[in-house]
This record gives sequence, structure tokens and C-alpha cells, in this order.
Amino acid sequence: MRRPTYTTRRTPVELQLTPMIDCVFLLMIYFIFSSNFNIPELSLPGQLSAASGSGVATSDTPPPPEADFEDVVVRILWQGSAPTWTVNDSPVSSLAVLEKSLRGVARIKRNAPVILHPDPDVPLGNVIEVYDISRLVGFEKVQFAASL
Repeated sequence: MRRPTYTTRRTPVELQLTPMIDCVFLLMIYFIFSSNFNIPELSLPGQLSAASGSGVATSDTPPPPEADFEDVVVRILWQGSAPTWTVNDSPVSSLAVLEKSLRGVARIKRNAPVILHPDPDVPLGNVIEVYDISRLVGFEKVQFAASL
């Protein structure tokens, strides 16, 4: 018996790689933009008490000085023929002492807002001096109190 012969002509298969490369690049761009390249923080800062057991631990350390105040209010008053100053209701005798007081506060919390509250009869030059001192010692936010 004779085997049948099939004469089939196959056309050569051509692979279209351009759409596949486009998909690969789109996936790569998606994963690059959706990933996070920050270094994970392995240890969190914290203060743990040295007391062991399940008892209540007390701390003898005071809270950080940042929690003591939020704003620094500098009042500029005009008494007689000279200005007087108060920092958070504490009187200050001169501009040098005011600068020293503000410098001490700036060492603790530099980003605390300084609010200048001048009386209406204080000359503008005295207000500008206090503003310049506040910026000189390093405060970032110096604001003026508004009276309604």
C-alpha cells in the first residue's frame, strides 16, 4: 500500500516583537513609578523605661522643652519716651537682653512663631529693630499681631 503524500506549503511564521516590547516597557514604567525607593527605617526612636515587669513605670525626666511653649509673644510698649519689651509676659530691660532671651528660645525651638505685638503709639523703627533681632537669632516665622 502506498502512503499518501500531502503537499502542503507552509508559509513562514513571522513574529511581531514590537507590540511585545511596548508592553514590556509599559510594565517596566508602571513598576518603576509605583515602587518606593526609600530606605526602610529599621529602628524607631523611642524612650523605654528600664523598669521590668508589668508595673507602671514613672519617669523622672521632664518633658522635652519643645512642649513648654508654642508661640513666642514679644510685646513692645511705649512708656514715657522709651520703649519697653516683654517676652511671654516677662519684662526685658534692653534690646541686648531681648536678643539674649530670644537667642535662648531659638536654641530650643527655632521653628516656633514669634508674634510681635506693638502698642499703637510705638514708633515703627522700634518695631523693626525687634523684627530684625528676631530674624537675626534664627527664627523662621516672625508675625505681627493684628488688633480688631
